[in-house]
Amino acid sequence: MTEPSRTVEVERKYDVDEGTPLPDWAAIPGVDAVSPAEHRALDARYLDTADGALARAGVALRRRSGGPDQGWHIKGPRQGDGRVEQGWPLGDEEIPTAVREAIAAWTTAPLEPLARIENDRTAYLLTGQDGVVAEFVDDHVQATDLRTGARRAWREWEVELGPAGPSDDAGRTAFFAAIESAVRAVGGREASSDSKLARALGF
Repeated sequence: MTEPSRTVEVERKYDVDEGTPLPDWAAIPGVDAVSPAEHRALDARYLDTADGALARAGVALRRRSGGPDQGWHIKGPRQGDGRVEQGWPLGDEEIPTAVREAIAAWTTAPLEPLARIENDRTAYLLTGQDGVVAEFVDDHVQATDLRTGARRAWREWEVELGPAGPSDDAGRTAFFAAIESAVRAVGGREASSDSKLARALGF
């Protein structure tokens, strides 16, 4: 089986209004600079079984084009403060054999289209002396529930730890507390859903 890339996502999500200004990151521990904005047009198709076997297991399967990590992705169940994400090259729209073999850990039932999420993303790197502390993204999302045709739109922010981010629990707690203060200072709030897919499906 083709070996996938593996990353551990540790992130926080926030809901914001259309006119909410970007936060000031000056008080974030370990952050010395913010990179210029990078625009990404993302288009993701999610799949699951008819009875939602992957969702029940806390797993998401998608094919996403656009951005530096485009490809097939499996987001595994939450483990502590993060989720393991596996990735394979984009290829065509047929599910690659390697992806099917990996998904078999949770289900071997037929997979069908679940949702489409189109995301107009602007990304920024928060950097410090040792590199990227975190990535901040400003997302304008258009989502379609492919089972019902329902469409939903919203704006949200995500902050994901980078290679130079704090690795200990105390450091992460302090880091995200500072992030939350900066977000709330401009009118942001805790996300109403813990994933774009769940929100696309009305959860």
